[in-house]
Amino acid sequence: MFSLKEIISSIADVGQKLFKKEKIKKNDLESIIILCDDLISNKGAAFGITVARNIIELYQTLSVENKLLFFKKINEKNKPSFRKVNEAIDIYKNSQNEKNLSHLFRVSEGSRRELFTRMNMAPNGTSAIVSLREDLIKILKDNKDLKALDDDLRYLFKAWFNPGFLKLEKITWDTKAAVLEKIIKYERVHQIKDMNELKRRLGEDRRFFSYFHPALEDEPIIFVQVALTKGLGRSIQELMKPSTSDSKSYDTATFYSISNCQEGLSGVTLGNFLIKRVVYEIQEELPHINNFGTLSPIPGFADWFSYLDEVKIKNILGNSKDKDVSFLKSKDFKLGDKRIVENKEIIIKLVAHYIVNEKNHKGLPLNDVSRFHLGNGAIVDDIIVNANVSEVGFKRSFGVMVNYLYELTNIEKNHEDYVNNKKIIVSNKIKKYL
Repeated sequence: MFSLKEIISSIADVGQKLFKKEKIKKNDLESIIILCDDLISNKGAAFGITVARNIIELYQTLSVENKLLFFKKINEKNKPSFRKVNEAIDIYKNSQNEKNLSHLFRVSEGSRRELFTRMNMAPNGTSAIVSLREDLIKILKDNKDLKALDDDLRYLFKAWFNPGFLKLEKITWDTKAAVLEKIIKYERVHQIKDMNELKRRLGEDRRFFSYFHPALEDEPIIFVQVALTKGLGRSIQELMKPSTSDSKSYDTATFYSISNCQEGLSGVTLGNFLIKRVVYEIQEELPHINNFGTLSPIPGFADWFSYLDEVKIKNILGNSKDKDVSFLKSKDFKLGDKRIVENKEIIIKLVAHYIVNEKNHKGLPLNDVSRFHLGNGAIVDDIIVNANVSEVGFKRSFGVMVNYLYELTNIEKNHEDYVNNKKIIVSNKIKKYL
């Protein structure tokens, strides 16, 4: 029995026999652009798959400079025609029906999405296009004119990587070695040094889940690590140690690491579906686990604080008795500094303000981890000083971490309040710092 991948490769091989090989020149920008034009216009299934494969293979031979030119050329050639859009608007105005509306939508799109959709027909096409977007993201900052091209790719990925197409798998020590090696490679939050450390994270008091996509064989898309604990975890270093507790004493699932594995899928929301699925899986397996929350990092907090002037700091701290936090900017301030504990209340107040009151241009929390969990319906439950006493934790947020709590009965209400009213729910413990 042949796999879908083998069938597509076979079709591409048949088409290759009909294909004019003079069009294929490695590291040649003009050749790949001609092939893209052919792919958009060609209607033969076998030939189309072959052209798509050749485009991807040629793209992978391009230099960084030529990849940039490739993006610019396909963006320009396949963007919407304003003339055709205006004509379609006039047609729709004169006769407002579904046919004319569909035509207006079609010409407004241009052919960029169609090009990538047809490229996806190639063997391993999805993986190649995800890698292509990773290249695009790297140059996007200095090439804002390519944002529309990136928007189209993101639009397609949201459909291709719809949670309905993803498969949730529990990762164990018996999972394929190739997958376990990629787990080590892709861990973004708390580095996994080697297989021994990974084995610890797959212990009896742990749960590890990952989403996979059928078009990306043995490639984790996003994964989450969970520690079974008594109450929410308050120290990442403690969570890394082997547990001596009896499994029946656990009453809480502490999510302590969520890693997006594919840079090319940046901006494609997957984590919120993953958390809800994992909560369901844990409840099914361990019905005595009633509490769900996180021990989350605060990336960017230390950088944010470094730019604060004295006036802003004074406004944030208000009536705090001791308002001197200048030590946080001093050259002798380092990991393990006793002043962190001595000024615990002030630091918590600063973090609470940062998480709840500092907003981006959309009026949402400045911190992306906060946006993620609050958008999922969690509440800010607690702020813990010295929760991550590592160099990475110190650099991110002076070692401070946050407990976000998922109250299952209120998740949907909290989510709706956040989405509709930008309302952030905090516990009574946190309210006193705001």
